[in-house]
Amino acid sequence: MKKYEMIFKELEQKILDEYYKGGDFLPTEKELTIEYQVSRDTIRKSLSLLSQAGLITKVQGSGSQVTQQEHITFPVSELISYQELVSSLGLSSKTNVLFLEKIRIDQKLHQYTGFPINSIVWKIIRQRLVDGIATVLDIDYLSARLVPRMSKEIAEKSIYAYLEKELHLEIAFARKDILIDHVHEQDKQYLEIGEDRHVVSIKSQVYLEDQRQFQFTESRHKLDKFHFIDFSRRMKL
Repeated sequence: MKKYEMIFKELEQKILDEYYKGGDFLPTEKELTIEYQVSRDTIRKSLSLLSQAGLITKVQGSGSQVTQQEHITFPVSELISYQELVSSLGLSSKTNVLFLEKIRIDQKLHQYTGFPINSIVWKIIRQRLVDGIATVLDIDYLSARLVPRMSKEIAEKSIYAYLEKELHLEIAFARKDILIDHVHEQDKQYLEIGEDRHVVSIKSQVYLEDQRQFQFTESRHKLDKFHFIDFSRRMKL
């Protein structure tokens, strides 16, 4: 590991440990060169990595300020739409629809989504911006038999509101798989990843009250933006 990468990692850890808190200013470039016994160019490379990772912001005339690391509390066990979540938390959010087409389920997609081979589904890819930062990438598959019409406007607002209020579908439950996944090229393109090498992936098969699967979705979340919580109750034996 190069010297500037080592300094980046050390400063990153100090920020994550809140040795430097949100709103604090890091020592000046001159102070850091003395502390680490390196050139100013090396320090600037380290600070550039911190900036790319979203951990600091360069303030003209003041130096490097630690970014406020605000987390979105995501209730894993609840079946809640993204729009319902950001609305309940009072967050400023925007959805960009990147892809919307009907596709046919092949063997690979059957194994991935659970939909029958040769069934027709809507594939929708949406980029979610929170406070102007690309934070979530949603890849959805919806049964075209149960959801015969879909539009960019519906996908931008709330698919669940459309399904429940206009199509009168009764959304009941979901099976979720949560894992830490390696960053994909699509993540690099549509999420502000910085130096992160992993994202949180939540894959959900979602069913109606009558047990029919109508949706498969994979939500890919930036590691530093979400705080995942669950509520568990001990079963009585």
